[in-house]
Amino acid sequence: MQEVLFIEIGSGVDLHGQDVTRACLRACRDAIGRNSMPGIRGVLPDGDIDRMQVEVTLGVPCRRDEVDLAKVRGHFPYGQVEVRVVPGGLVASSGVLLPEQGDRSDEMLIVDAVVAVGR
Repeated sequence: MQEVLFIEIGSGVDLHGQDVTRACLRACRDAIGRNSMPGIRGVLPDGDIDRMQVEVTLGVPCRRDEVDLAKVRGHFPYGQVEVRVVPGGLVASSGVLLPEQGDRSDEMLIVDAVVAVGR
């Protein structure tokens, strides 16, 4: 990325089921879910939003190798998306074990996302 235009941050939690990809998707949605970039076409080569650069860094507390990177990339509607998974986030007790919700334990997984957009 030659120039960063903006950076957004978000957090995502999977309360039950301990699905790291679900927590990652929620963190990404939190980071970009309330943004509109009406002027982005004006600063991209040929106004092509598919040439927009998107760099996603996910702080994942455990089982980083289980993150479905293709699913995370597919969560972004435009641009050339690069996803990087690093140690981070948090594992904490949800206070209850619900096997009917897919729980393996009472843990909730918390993921942090940093989404940089540029050209």
